[in-house]
Amino acid sequence: MNANISLTVPAKAEFVDIIRLTLYGIANKAGFSYEEIEDMKVAVTEACTNVVLHAYASSGEGSIDVKFSQHEEGLSISIKDAGSSFTYEHSNHRQASLHDKELSEITAGGLGIFMMHALMDRVEVMTEKGTEVILTKLSGRKEEMA
Repeated sequence: MNANISLTVPAKAEFVDIIRLTLYGIANKAGFSYEEIEDMKVAVTEACTNVVLHAYASSGEGSIDVKFSQHEEGLSISIKDAGSSFTYEHSNHRQASLHDKELSEITAGGLGIFMMHALMDRVEVMTEKGTEVILTKLSGRKEEMA
């Protein structure tokens, strides 16, 4: 079943819970496990927090557009803003290690993006007009031991 649900909330911290609750309902109905849903909630919260803290810092007003797309392979969540963006380095964050780096070496958004890659199956970042982060969790994928 393919389904799309959209939600627009003010880019304020007190509205991130609404996005998390909506995600929980959609992911639960789609059959994701508790652990998978918790991973998605952390990744989505990180993306939304970046919008709250950085996207509209100069104007102070803005919104977060969220689109939940349920498809045959799983669930994709798009978090989009129209605020100021950042330079996204398209390096492979999933294989990157933070162990040999000083905290000062982590770029803006670097740690959050790293977490998103660790928790989700796919992460896409577009920074042309504002920022859009698309997080995808695949259905029925079991974590592999490394």
